[in-house]
Amino acid sequence: MKDPIIQLKGLTKCYGSLKAVDDLNLEIYKGEIFGLLGPNGAGKTTTILMMLGLTDPTSGTAYVCGQNATSSPIAVKRKVGYMPDSVGFYDDMSALDNLIYIGRLNGLPEEQLKARATEVLEIVGLAKDMNKKTATFSRGMKQRLGLADVLIKHPDVIILDEPTLGIDPSGVKDFLALIKELSRQQGLTVLLSSHHLHHVQQVCDRVGIFVNGKLMAEGNIDTLSGNLFGREGYVTSVTVEQPVAEPLPFEQDLMQWEAVTRISVNEKSLEFTCSRDITPAIVRFLVEKGYDIQGVHRKDYGLDDIYEKCFENNLTENTSNEKSVGFFQRSFFTKYKKY
Repeated sequence: MKDPIIQLKGLTKCYGSLKAVDDLNLEIYKGEIFGLLGPNGAGKTTTILMMLGLTDPTSGTAYVCGQNATSSPIAVKRKVGYMPDSVGFYDDMSALDNLIYIGRLNGLPEEQLKARATEVLEIVGLAKDMNKKTATFSRGMKQRLGLADVLIKHPDVIILDEPTLGIDPSGVKDFLALIKELSRQQGLTVLLSSHHLHHVQQVCDRVGIFVNGKLMAEGNIDTLSGNLFGREGYVTSVTVEQPVAEPLPFEQDLMQWEAVTRISVNEKSLEFTCSRDITPAIVRFLVEKGYDIQGVHRKDYGLDDIYEKCFENNLTENTSNEKSVGFFQRSFFTKYKKY
């Protein structure tokens, strides 16, 4: 496997007695879309701040694009584009003029500024609106302009903090599709921080779930589902035409199957909990027993289920953490400049 483009080793951040991030070890690879998932106050933004060199870790190290973010923050910022959850622009300037100004701050050659700004506006779908003042832009348009902002300097990594916040469903779908397209076409590495489960599941290759500053689970959806739910990883529901007798006359036969761990009956519905997917075998068995099948549904554990499993008994504590860490996070946002 290639060397990671982001490597966090034992990363820890304490505010007094509070551990906002606790011994975080994580590797993210080039071209990957990684979702950092958790509620406000779980440690996501503090992690991002350390990766950008905007706050020093109490212990541990963050390497981004081969650079130590603490000792070489400027070098990291040259390679990384960052879009916070609230993007600000000069309202009395057009989208094009805003980007030209941002490109100038990032050191782009003067003769290339307009062409590059026009190019990224076309990429994010704002070509027709480039001469409009940003004061007239909707939230979704400003998020697209924010994406153009981070793309203008040709970054290797883009970090998006709650990028779909406040966008309507149609706009969210288009924005996520754009992120995925950019990652695949340009080989961009994307770190997407969010608490919107459905949005993360749509676009991310892997996710990491934060609980009280700790990375409790990491991987793709299938891996997390298998690790967290184990022998209950597959649930198949079968609806039949005729009511099912209780107790189920052939329940003992089915329970002899190695993969079957539990069977439940509710009138015309049978639910089978299994350690692996044996849906075809279950259907064949029921047909052989004379049942007329009306419907078959296999439950796939998604992020909703994984998230709930990870966050059991931790929500109350997370709420208190948010109040403690929030002030420190907000104070560092204002320090981020373009390089």
